[in-house]
Amino acid sequence: MTKLMTLKTLPGAPRRKLFGTDGIRGTANRAPMDAGTALRLGQAAGRFFNRGAHRHRVVIGKDTRLSGYMLEPALTAGFVSAGIDVVLVGPLPTPAIALLTRSLRADLGVMISASHNPHEDNGIKLFGPDGLKLSDEQECAIEALMEGDLTAALVTPERLGRASRLEDAPGRYIEAAKASFPRGLTLEGLRIVVDCAHGAAYKVAPTVLWELGAEVVSVGVAPDGFNINRNVGSTSPGQLAALVTERRADLGIALDGDADRVVLVDEKGQLIDGDQILALIAASWARQGRLKGDALVATVMSNMGLERFLKAKGLGLHRTNVGDRYVSERMRETGCNLGGEQSGHVILSDFGTTGDGLVAALQVLAVLVERKRPASEACRQFETLPQRLVNIRFTGVSPLKDAGVQSVIAAEEKALGEAGRVLIRASGTEPVIRVMVEAEEEGRLNQVLDSLCGTIRSKVSA
Repeated sequence: MTKLMTLKTLPGAPRRKLFGTDGIRGTANRAPMDAGTALRLGQAAGRFFNRGAHRHRVVIGKDTRLSGYMLEPALTAGFVSAGIDVVLVGPLPTPAIALLTRSLRADLGVMISASHNPHEDNGIKLFGPDGLKLSDEQECAIEALMEGDLTAALVTPERLGRASRLEDAPGRYIEAAKASFPRGLTLEGLRIVVDCAHGAAYKVAPTVLWELGAEVVSVGVAPDGFNINRNVGSTSPGQLAALVTERRADLGIALDGDADRVVLVDEKGQLIDGDQILALIAASWARQGRLKGDALVATVMSNMGLERFLKAKGLGLHRTNVGDRYVSERMRETGCNLGGEQSGHVILSDFGTTGDGLVAALQVLAVLVERKRPASEACRQFETLPQRLVNIRFTGVSPLKDAGVQSVIAAEEKALGEAGRVLIRASGTEPVIRVMVEAEEEGRLNQVLDSLCGTIRSKVSA
């Protein structure tokens, strides 16, 4: 079935200017990723969450970008001026900030990171007291406060917040991650290569794997403020794949800059994406009676092979818009405890509230240990259908509004039938139409993709 989606204009969704699908993001030291905006964000978010007579608290973490040293004190000043106590935890994965926000009974959590982007970019993600990313409505309310007069957010001198550093924050996350690995199992005898992308998990991820018994080979664990995600991590797994085969490792784990997503490499150096990880965990949890709702949640980008695999096992698949926050929301709606994205965001709500690349990798390792199978066998749960994605930039009115384009899309979708899938959506952050086609045969896929892209491009040029 063809899915026409425009993430900017979802029915009933509030319009946000600063916040995107995953917080605020942009070039460091340029609006909105400058110190002035961060200061106002701290004041506005502090005002929004300052409810009741208790001492209010925010947890602030970051990845390893140099610009984090600019944004962290600006945010701290904003929160302190709004009467919020600040707990600084330094470089830690995004899921650790969500966990600490809840365990420390904080009113909100902040992660300073641009995820898999290069060091020139940075971003700010906000979590509520439940450890969940804020809703569209909450983000809109904070934006409205930022646009107005924030004088009312500033407390009297005696009510200013205080800033402190939590020294044992990494240890808390390490123990939580280890607790997600089944009791009675060990990683002894396994050689694992872990690529931390010179990012937020550069200390904690190798430590967790080593303490669980593995022989650990670490890559991307020497951050210098500029090298985060540079030729390493989940978006550049080539070095990891080569090292896995060279060192005869059992598995390679590639995290991104803030460690909320993961891709794997089997012992033969072959990539294992988020869809295969979801399939493996779903099958394992279903056998154990742990898969809630007998289904999982994935986005519209997940391969049809995953959907067919789950159906053959009597399991369901709930699809949602692109973005792990939408996956998380649908998981809560459906009662599912497993969800994620093809890109490697995997949310396991039994253990956390947001994507956690390390914990997801541990669930895969548990299966390898329990079933005594190599990753090349255990992690190939289904055959993927050929899938291609093309981005078409436009100016002015979206070509998707054209009746002729709609007609061609409908005709191609009908011709594909059950042998494929068409997904066409407008980007939520730039004037781009994303055209994705899946088909059982590569030749048929190319025919459909050429037809659709040619039609859309003809309208763009016109």
